[in-house]
Formats: sequence, structure tokens, C-alpha cells
Amino acid sequence: MLALAFVRSPHAHARVRAVDPAAARALAGVAGVVTGADLRGLARPLAPRLAGEGFTPSEWPALADAEVCYVGQAVAVVAAETAYVAADAGELVRVEYEARPAVATVDQALAGDGVVFRRAYRHGDVDAVFAGAATVLRERFSHGRCAAAPLEPRGVLADWDGDTLTVWASTQIPSVLRSALAAALGLAETRVRVVAPDVGGGFGLKTHVFPEELAVAAVARLLGRPVKWIEQRREQLTAAAHAREQRIDVELAADAAGVVRGLRARVVSDAGAYHIYPLTAALEPLGSAAILPGPYRVEVYEYEALAVRTHKPPLGAYRGVGMTMGAFVMERMLDLLAERLALDPAEVRRRNFVPREAYPFVSASGMTYDSGDYPKALEQALALAGYDALRREQQAARAAGRLLGVGVACYTEYTGMGSEVFRRRGMQDVRGVESATVTMDPDGSVRCATSFPSQGQGHATTIAQVVADRLGVALERVRLVPADTAVVPPGSGTFGSRGAVSIGGTVAVAADRVRARLQALAAHLLEAAAADVVVEDERAHVRGFPERAVPLAELARLAYSPPRGGLPADVGPGLSATVSFDPPGPTFSGAVHVALVEVDRATGRASVRRYVVVEDCGPVVNPTIVEGQIHGAVAQGLGEALLESIVYDGDGQLLTATLMDYALPKAADVPSFEIGHLETPSPLTPGGVKGMGEGGTIGAPAALANAVADAVRPLGGRVTGLPIRAEDLARREV
Repeated sequence: MLALAFVRSPHAHARVRAVDPAAARALAGVAGVVTGADLRGLARPLAPRLAGEGFTPSEWPALADAEVCYVGQAVAVVAAETAYVAADAGELVRVEYEARPAVATVDQALAGDGVVFRRAYRHGDVDAVFAGAATVLRERFSHGRCAAAPLEPRGVLADWDGDTLTVWASTQIPSVLRSALAAALGLAETRVRVVAPDVGGGFGLKTHVFPEELAVAAVARLLGRPVKWIEQRREQLTAAAHAREQRIDVELAADAAGVVRGLRARVVSDAGAYHIYPLTAALEPLGSAAILPGPYRVEVYEYEALAVRTHKPPLGAYRGVGMTMGAFVMERMLDLLAERLALDPAEVRRRNFVPREAYPFVSASGMTYDSGDYPKALEQALALAGYDALRREQQAARAAGRLLGVGVACYTEYTGMGSEVFRRRGMQDVRGVESATVTMDPDGSVRCATSFPSQGQGHATTIAQVVADRLGVALERVRLVPADTAVVPPGSGTFGSRGAVSIGGTVAVAADRVRARLQALAAHLLEAAAADVVVEDERAHVRGFPERAVPLAELARLAYSPPRGGLPADVGPGLSATVSFDPPGPTFSGAVHVALVEVDRATGRASVRRYVVVEDCGPVVNPTIVEGQIHGAVAQGLGEALLESIVYDGDGQLLTATLMDYALPKAADVPSFEIGHLETPSPLTPGGVKGMGEGGTIGAPAALANAVADAVRPLGGRVTGLPIRAEDLARREV
């Protein structure tokens, strides 16, 4: 097997005039140097599709041939006996560039011909509502670029056996990657196998197919040897997908009582140089625009959602994609409304919530909220936080010259989406369906294979819990095998808080079918009706007669090695079931976050003193995993709100290419969490479960922004952008 190293552009925008690999090829241990010209005709570019108007397609090549469009774009790849030799040889590849002006900002893109996606929406008589409003607020909000920064960066290994390709990849979307590789390399999908072993974090970054994956597969074919590429952290920060960069101009109309009547918004995302595959650049602006009304009874709404092309890496999915910015904007506007009307921020939310009896509720953006109880969640969160006591503590602190702030944020999150949602958005390359196979082997142990891999959410534990409960086996007897397109039918992957819903529709149903086969076989042996057979504690027995029993291991042995006379006519051999499921959602989860923050007058640094979350994800399948998801997501949301920022200069040069510059939160930055649960089951899904993996990242930036704004309000401080930099607060003489 050979190790690969990519040669990457130092320019944000340039013409590639020539690539000279001679010196690199002469280095001992180098097996080959492949350029963009070498891959012409071998690997088609990534070209995601989006149905509907306002979409300008792009083609992202495996290796840049004629033009580079962001710092870090790959122009060649070196294959060598070791990763060290490959890296050294990469330094010897000579590339002649002709630098060109770079588009580095949204304003530059809007001034030129840079719009690659545009969609407009209008609901109700917006003009009339704004004309008659007692209060109209206008504000501009922004969010800088950030990076997913998973513990494990991207990694790909490719091997060919004749005309059949096997790829092992650190990916959230094995089936989508398989389809993309087949299309790019001109293969039938049956000739491509993708395996996703244990993945050390993804957070949306690995929901995409990247040019490097195409290049790795093509190089393996070209050289006739297996090859491996493991991404370095600098590459991850420089050349992988980024997230969030967006600007929203918003107007809010309210009556004299503080009830929001209407919204207008113009959402502009910096999409980078290409559409991301398979989600396209529409994902971020559409997501923000759609969720902006939040869990509130907004009557009329109008938005324009745009994505513009700049010379930066493409903008892609990251935990809470679109929804984080939407929640930040709406929650800040509600706090500004509370300030204008001299109302408590919690009271403004009470006056605007969708009441529980109104569900299912169609939002002003056209989304159908299936369930929720925000008035109850708010009161539960305020009680858990001791809200009145926090306000008294804040008053005492201000009297002593300290800057203490309390922030409240509520959000709703679309989860568990299926094919209908993706088609409605116009997305053509995401199936929306998931699949799982549950098999009881001849020794009575159980295997489960799914189309949706885990990257740290605890899928293995949750799936084992669900299967063990249904099949009456011990938890340790259930094994989740790596996601493998050769083992399970096609699916979509793990993203968009779809895991719990997908488990309920695939794994649980498949396990029930295997249990039914066990019951039928046991009924034959025990001379009872199948409906009277109970499967539990590693045995099947007749209800009410526990002594009339047969071990599950014996049933499994008979299912694969039928006795003389064979199995009953209605019980075939084997104990396996495969189920495909198209989630009927979206289902809508939500939460209320309360944060207590102190801002240092001298430095502007914000410290989180207290953090409370009341989460509603429907029935909680595994409380430990749910709370772990909240902890991790809030920690990421804190980093996003107060620390993390991908920064470019005016020429498109990256200034934050290492973790010395890109500030991830440390343990000391993250407070303890107080968590409460509220369960409003979804009427749409098996068991009423809803997703919840992204919620903390959606709610935390809004809650922290409101808390910081509250802290610096006496000094005239304003918070309209993320991240909230300490130096910005300090410059305002905080």
C-alpha cells in the first residue's frame, strides 16, 4: 500500500500554467506523481444537482487542472512508500501559477456575478402588517466561518480488484459516497464497495463527498496499488468544508403588546468556490430562512435566500446547519423587542409561543411543527435556573461594578427528515431512505448492520438496547457491524438528527420481524399459538407457563439446521430481516436554554458561570446518551459563540490554519450543565421519538449572545455578530 500527500495551491485564485513533477518523481521511495491532466477522463468532477429555479451549477474537479479557486485546493498528489516520503516529495513538485484577483467577501461577490443560488418566499400580506405595526425593528446580523474540527480528520483508503473498487472511508454517508465514486469513475454501483469503520467524529463535515476521495480512488486505479490518505489538521482547517459564514438583514413587526406579527429577511451565505456535494450551497441559507420564525406564532413572513461564490473552500453542513443562525437572529430580535418595550425577555417569549393545543402548527415559513410545549419548557427551564434569583444576583453585581448577564433562547429544530423533505428542497443526490439488517446467528447472538454509521453518537449502545429488548437477549450479545454497502441495502447516512428516528423505523422493525420468526418456531415446538409465546431472558416460553420453554440458542440452531421433517411451512430457514424506511418527518425537537455570563471589564472576555437546558426530543430512549449529546453540542455552541473563527485576509489568504490560531474551547471554558427533560411524542414516528443531536449547538450561541448583550447593555454594548470576540467588547470600553 502506498501513502498519498496532496500538493495544494498557495493562491486563492490563479491560473495553473504548468506542473513539473520531475524532481519529486526522482526521490527514492516515490511511486508516482499524479496531476490534474493525468486524471482527465478518469475522474469526472463533483457536480451536485438542485431542482428548481435560481441554481447555477458548478464542477469541483478531483485535482485542479486549469484554475485554482481557493487556498489549499489540490493540484497534484504524490504516492510514496511512506507518508513521510510523500510529504517530502510534495515539496519538490513545482507548480507555475498566474495569480488572479480573489473575491474574498460577500459584498465583493454581490457586486459581481457571484450569486449561485437564489430563492424567494412570501406568506401573507407582509406590507400591510408592517405598515400597521406599532413597533418595527431592523438589524443586520453576521456569522463568521467556523470548522467542524472532528477529533479524527478525513481519511480514505482505496483498493482495486480488477474493475471492482473497495474504499474504506471516514464518512457519514457510505451509500452516497458509493454513488458519487461510481458516477465519477464511470462504474456501475455494484462495482463499488464503501466501508465506514469506527469514525472519530464528523459533525456534518463527513456528510460530504470531497475531491480527495475521487482522487484517492483514481490514483489507486492508475498506479495499480492500494493507496491511503490521512488528512493533516492543517489540511482540515484549510481545504475541508467550512460552515456558517452568513449575513442576515432582518425586519420584525410587532404590536404594542410585544406580539410579533411579521418578519422580513434577506439571507446571504458565503458559499465558497463550489457547491458542496451532495447538499449544494442552498443548504445554509434555506435552512436559516426556513427556521427563522422559530417556535413562535408569526403571521406573515417574506425572505430572500442567496448563496454567493467566493474564493474560499465550499460551505457545507456542520452541526445545526442553518438553524443555528436562524435561532441566533430570532432570539436576538426578541431580546431587542423586549428592550424596546421594557419587558422581561422571558415574558416576550411567553406572549409569542405556539401553544401546545395548536399542534400540528404550520409556521410562517410553511413548515409543519408536529409537536411541542414551549410554554411548559420555558417555565421548567426558568425554575431549574432560579431565574428570579439570577436577576437579583445580576442587580447586585451591577451595583458592585460587575458585568453579569442572563440570556434566554428557545429554538425548534427539524429532525428525522426523509425523501419528501429533500425533494421539496430540490436536492437530487440524497435518497432520504435508511436500511438495516438484523440477524440472529446459529449460536443465538445477534448482528445488526445499518446504512447509517455512527461517529460518536452512541448508535451501537442504542441499537443494542433496542435489539436486546425486542429479542430477549443480553445487551452484550448484540453487535453492530461497521456500515458496509456490501452488507446492507442503500441508505443516506447519519446527519440531520436522523439517527433515533431511523433506528425506530429500521432496526426496531427488523428485530420485531426476527422475533416473530422465533415465536412461530417456538410455537411449533411448544405446541402453542405464536401469539402466546413470550421471548425474553434468552428463552421463549408460553405465556403463563414459564416451564414450557426453549432456549433461544436452540431455536437459532434449528432455524439454520432444520430437524428431521423440516421446519413448519410458514417458518423458513434462517433468522434475518432487512427493513428500509423513509422517515415521514420532519419531526420537530426543541429546547429552552438559560445562560449566566460574566464579562471582564478589562479584557472583554466572557465567562460562562451557569448553563441550563430543558430539552424535548420526545421519548428519551437512553438518558445517558441524550445528555451526552447535549453536553457535547453545548460545548461546540459555546466555542462557536465565543471563540472559533476561520479568518481570511482581503486576498483570500487563510490566517487561522492551525489550532494555535483557531481557538477551540478547552475544559476550563465549559461550565457544568443542568439538564431537564420534557417529552412531547411525535405523532409521525415509531415510538414518537424525535432527533436531538444538534440542539445544543443551535441553542447555545443564541443564549450566550443574549447573555453577553445583557451583560454589556449598561455600557451601550451591542451583539449582532458571531463569534463574540473579547477584543471587540473591550474596544467598546467594556
